[in-house]
Amino acid sequence: MTRIVKKDATSPLEIKVGGESKWICMCGLSENQPFCDGSHKKTAGEEAGKIYFYEKDGTRRQVSI
Repeated sequence: MTRIVKKDATSPLEIKVGGESKWICMCGLSENQPFCDGSHKKTAGEEAGKIYFYEKDGTRRQVSI
């Protein structure tokens, strides 16, 4: 089954837990969900208003609709 989930954040969300920072993935690309693993760096260079598809190997392609 394929599911398309729109995510437009390009950086993680910081949450303080007991004085310690925890970073929550907001881009949807992290292999360590719900935590950030730095995968959002792959979103650098995305253009606003365009849709991108990310392969499991981290490569991306623009989707035409």
